[in-house]
Order: sequence, then structure tokens, then C-alpha cells
Amino acid sequence: MKKILLPLLLTVAPALQSFAAEAPSSYEQLLKHITTPPAAGDAVYPAARASASQAAGLYWVTIKAADKAERTSLLEQGFDIIEVDRAKGTVSGIAGQELMDHLSSKSFSVLSRRPLAEHAAAVSKDFPAADAVYHNYKETTDLLRDLAARNSDIASLFSIGKTLEGRDIWCLRVNSSAKGEAPSSKPGAFFLGNIHAREHLADEVPLLFAAWLMDHRNDADVKKYISTLDIYIVPMGNPDGVEYDIKNGSYQYFRKNLAKNSDGSRGVDLNRNFDSWWCEAGASTYPGSDTYCGPKAFSEPESQHIRDFMLARRNIRTHISYHSYASEILYPYGGSDSDVPNAKDKQAFIKHAAEMGKLTGYEPLKSSEMYIATGDSCDWAYDATGALSFTFELEGRGFYPGAAIVKGAVERNIKAAVYLLSVTDDPYRGL
Repeated sequence: MKKILLPLLLTVAPALQSFAAEAPSSYEQLLKHITTPPAAGDAVYPAARASASQAAGLYWVTIKAADKAERTSLLEQGFDIIEVDRAKGTVSGIAGQELMDHLSSKSFSVLSRRPLAEHAAAVSKDFPAADAVYHNYKETTDLLRDLAARNSDIASLFSIGKTLEGRDIWCLRVNSSAKGEAPSSKPGAFFLGNIHAREHLADEVPLLFAAWLMDHRNDADVKKYISTLDIYIVPMGNPDGVEYDIKNGSYQYFRKNLAKNSDGSRGVDLNRNFDSWWCEAGASTYPGSDTYCGPKAFSEPESQHIRDFMLARRNIRTHISYHSYASEILYPYGGSDSDVPNAKDKQAFIKHAAEMGKLTGYEPLKSSEMYIATGDSCDWAYDATGALSFTFELEGRGFYPGAAIVKGAVERNIKAAVYLLSVTDDPYRGL
């Protein structure tokens, strides 16, 4: 497995509060917007370092972790692994003094640490000047509404539920014969993005895929998929966390939702909150941890809504949940070393992951190869619904890889998404 690349820490620039008066809505317009540098005087957020108060007391830490078992144990102690260097047997991430003291008491070997602001200054010199191409919650919502309105014969928009702070989690549905929440017997595909707040590229990929589908609706193959499939796209599964992460024009490195925890900390890791070996290996019971599993499985409205959405749509046969960053395509299980029990499903997972890996350049592998992480949404989705569920760890050198990466990542992942549509009617064809 390739080494996960070093992130560009604490240099940031969130999306604009809104695009220009005539916001781009077609896929080609969006690509042009992505690849056109901002004109002098345009209102854009500058690349911003985190404030001293944000970085105070935080360190970039490298810890000895020779194998998957040690990496899994670190997750359970509350350390959010951001990088893995398997060749050196180390992991790196962000930690405060309390967590470092805790890890030392558990006999973990901290190899190095330096203040987070210092680390950021050393690695962020070539970060792009602006990230205005990324879509915040309002922009994402506005674009989805526009796509649905412009293509009302085949597209509809509905909310799968509200977040803790009352934001709707919007779903664009593409179906030539059923709208909104009406049932359909057509084979379904479900694309979910951005349930980890700081992974903003995971919103752009499914959002621009939706725009691409609408622009290419009359292409022979796309037209066939629209007429024969039931396609669901939820670009932003954690709107509260996303908005928190980009508040005040500076990224917060925030991963979770905005639950108020018993110890006064904020947030539950939604990708540890699903009822799949919940809070066993690779999840933390410490509320302040980035991998905190919550007080119980499905304790959070966001994970509840995703659960209820999938359980109500048993026609869904294929599913991608987008994350970043590692350039990997993962398939179940992530919460267990065991293979999926159905041999035919295992064969399908391996085949489709490999094919999508060729289209994206990402590495296909079973999710638990890196470490065990329980409470995973795709493990739950596969076990509970039978949908072939994949986690895409998108490309990049960090959680905030800049504007230049978006176009290539979107184009590569559209190819993979279209491939998944091509097998959704029969994922076992050709096995």
C-alpha cells in the first residue's frame, strides 16, 4: 500500500458565502469556474493560517505503530490517525497535551512532536491562494435546487431529515418515473458525501457528478441509466459540521457533528456511530476524541437519517460514501478482519473496486487492511441492506488540498460513478 501523503495543515480558504449573482449551475460552467483564477479585486477568502487560539496547545505528533493492531489500539485511545507510514511503522496526527499524556501512560511511544502552527508553517508554503470554488451549505443547497428545477422531468429534491442545528440534509433524486420520496422498483444507486466535516472534496465530487448527469442526460448511456435506475445523491451528509469547519474564514480541522457531549466537548464521529460492531475496535469512548463513537449506536440524527433513508429504499443495490484523503477504494469489512460471508459478494466487491481503481488511479483494498474501525457506515449498509457499499478515500495531500485538485478529482470520480451505475442493475453480471 502506498504511503498516505503529508497533509498541508492549517492553510485554508473556505468557500464564498455565495457565488456571483449568476452562479454557475451546469457542469461545464462549474468546471470553468473551478479552473479560472479569481480576478483582482474579486471577493475571495484568502489562504488563512489558523489563529493562535485555534492552534494553542495542539501538536503534530508522530507515534510508533508497527502494525494494524497497534494502529487500531491508538484509535481506541482517541488518537485520530491522519497519516500512516507502513514502511517506517509510524502514524501521525494532531493531539493536545492531555491526549499525549494519556497515550504515554498506555506505553505508546511518541517519536516526535512539534507545535501545530510550527508544523503548518513548514509544510504549507505552496498552498493555493483561494478555495472559493468549494461549495458551502447554502451554495450546495442552491445548486441542488437549481438542478432539480431545470430538470424537473427527471430530477427532484427532498430532505432526508434535519441535523441537530436544524439544517436539511438534501438529496437529489434522478428517476424518470418517480419523484421525491415515492417508492420505485428500479435498481437504486446511492452516493453520499461529506459526513466528515473537514473533508470538503467529498462534497464536490458527488455534487458535480449530479451536475454532470444533468448536462449529459441525453447521452445514450446516461439516458439509459436515468430511465432504468433510481439514483440518489446526498452531497453533504453533515451540514452542521461543514459550516462549523469553515466558520470565520479559517478551517477548524473539525471532523464530527455538533452534538453536545457530557464532558462539554462537541461532536460525535458519524462514521463510528453506525450499528456495526458499534464502539468495539478502532473507536473511542472519550467524547473529546475525533473518533468518539457516541453514547450509543445511532445516537445522532444525521446517522439516524442515513439509516432510515436506506432501510426505506431496499431497491438500493450499490452505494459509495466519499471521504478524504488516501486515494483508496475500500470495501467491507472495516470493522472486522473477516471477509464478507457471501462468496459472490466478496467477488463482486473485489471486481468492482478494481475496475473503479483503474478509472481513478486509487488503490482497491478491504477496508480493515489499514486498521480496524467499527461503527462504519458502509459496513452497516452492506449488512443491513445488502447494497454493495464502497468507501472512496479521495486524493490529495491533506484535508484542505486547495482548488487546483478539484477538477481532476471530479473527472476521475465521475468515471467511477458511471461505472457503478453500469453495474447497478446486476452487480453480479460477469462474475
